[in-house]
Amino acid sequence: MFKINNLSVSVNDKNILNDLNVELPDGQIHVIMGKNGIGKSTLCKVIMNYPGYTKKGNIVFNNKDLLKMSTYEIAKEGVMLISQNPVSIEGVSNAEALRTALKERNEGTLDIFKFNKEMEEICDKLALDRSFIHKDINVGASGGERKKIELLHMGILKPKFIILDEIDSGLDVDALKVVSNFINEYYKTFKPTILIITHHTNIIKYIKPNYVHILDNGKIVKTGDYHLAENIENIGFDEAFTISEEGKDE
Repeated sequence: MFKINNLSVSVNDKNILNDLNVELPDGQIHVIMGKNGIGKSTLCKVIMNYPGYTKKGNIVFNNKDLLKMSTYEIAKEGVMLISQNPVSIEGVSNAEALRTALKERNEGTLDIFKFNKEMEEICDKLALDRSFIHKDINVGASGGERKKIELLHMGILKPKFIILDEIDSGLDVDALKVVSNFINEYYKTFKPTILIITHHTNIIKYIKPNYVHILDNGKIVKTGDYHLAENIENIGFDEAFTISEEGKDE
């Protein structure tokens, strides 16, 4: 179970999230949608307990408060953020980083042949050139390739809770289908809990969530199934908020 309880977040005395509450049962896919600049990416970083934010409330996963843990400890707990803008890390190859991460999890002796074979198979599924396995992390990679590299890491590390921050941003139609197919296959095999953060509905056309939540003014203002996202696409966020407020008055 993943649960956010009464979460408020500010930066430099500016409130970004206000008394936010949301709950994701194990093995479900949820989407949080909202307009640009509304605090969606901030929420992703706060879940990983990145520094620089003033936080109140708690974020619970596996009965542990993530806000009392370091980012490293959160990752070891099985939480992974697929960032909107993955950074480059010179001097560290993808293979080296993944070998180190698996070693840190104390998974015993690593079968290098099996490890390399799995990386190659994942690259093929993602239509990602195998040469990236031994290249420095994201160095020289395009925006779409960087997101596929992040998914390569996901496929090897097999997290239990995955945050996809604008995973569909900047992907063309073909790349979006490839990425979506990989995520769907991973979900079918491992049944992780997935939180998708987005401001449009492209990814939801390929990955059907259990619930869609609309974020506005720092809190969840509306929740529904994937048809809510389709409604947003047709009428826009502002109209959806208006309908939501009218419903409250009835």
